[in-house]
Amino acid sequence: MALNFNEFAKEGNTFMKEYTKKLNLLDNTQKGGRILSSILHALREIISVDESLQLISQFPMFLKAVYVNGWTGKNKKRRVKNMEDFIRLIKEYNGVTAEYDFGDDDSTENYIYSTFMMLRKYVSLGELEDIRTELPKDLKSMVYHNVMF
Repeated sequence: MALNFNEFAKEGNTFMKEYTKKLNLLDNTQKGGRILSSILHALREIISVDESLQLISQFPMFLKAVYVNGWTGKNKKRRVKNMEDFIRLIKEYNGVTAEYDFGDDDSTENYIYSTFMMLRKYVSLGELEDIRTELPKDLKSMVYHNVMF
C-alpha cells in the first residue's frame, strides 16, 4: 500500500472545513480541531480498547491520527455515568481552552451530536451499535435516536 500523505492531508482539511461549518464555527478549523480531538479522546476513555480498535479500523487515516494521538491503550476505562460526566471529561481533554471552545453544556451537547453525525460517514451502523452499548444512558440515547436512524 502506497502512503500518500498529501491525499490524507487534503481529505483531513476537507473534513475539517465541513466539520467547522456543521458546528457553526465559520472557518475556525483550529477550534474545530480542538473540539474534535477532545470528543474523540474522551470517547476512547469510556469504551473498551477492543471497541476503539474496531472503531478506528473504519476511520480514514486523518481521523485515526486524531484518535490515537497520545493514547497508550493501557488506561482503565473511565467511569462515566451520564452526559454531564462525559462533558466534564471532554472539557478535561480540551484543557485551558475548554470554556472558550465549548461554553455551556447545551453547546457541548450540540458539538457531540454533530461529531457523531460527521463520524457516521465512516462508521457502520453495526459498529455504532457496539459502541452505543458502552456509553452512558444520555449519550446512548443521543446516538440511537439521532445518529443511527
